[in-house]
Amino acid sequence: MVEFDEVRQLIGEMLQLGDRLEKLGPDAPLLGSIPEFDSMAVIALISALETQFDIQIADDEISADTFITLGQVYAFVCDKVGAGV
Repeated sequence: MVEFDEVRQLIGEMLQLGDRLEKLGPDAPLLGSIPEFDSMAVIALISALETQFDIQIADDEISADTFITLGQVYAFVCDKVGAGV
C-alpha cells in the first residue's frame, strides 16, 4: 500500500520544496503552479516513481492530467501498484 505522504515526500525532495512541502495536500496544483515542476522534473519524477514503487510507466500512460495535482499523481501511483505493474 502506498501512502500519500510517501509520494508527497518524494516530490518535495525532488523539487527541493523545503517548508513549502507541508502546505501541499491532495488538491495542491503541480504542473503550471510550481516553477520547479517543469518538463525535466516530470521526467525525473517518472523515473523516481518507477524506482521507489517498483512500477513500470509506459509512454502512452503519461499525460499532463496525471501531473495536475499531487492527489492525481498519488492516485496514478496507487493504480499502478495495485495493478502490480
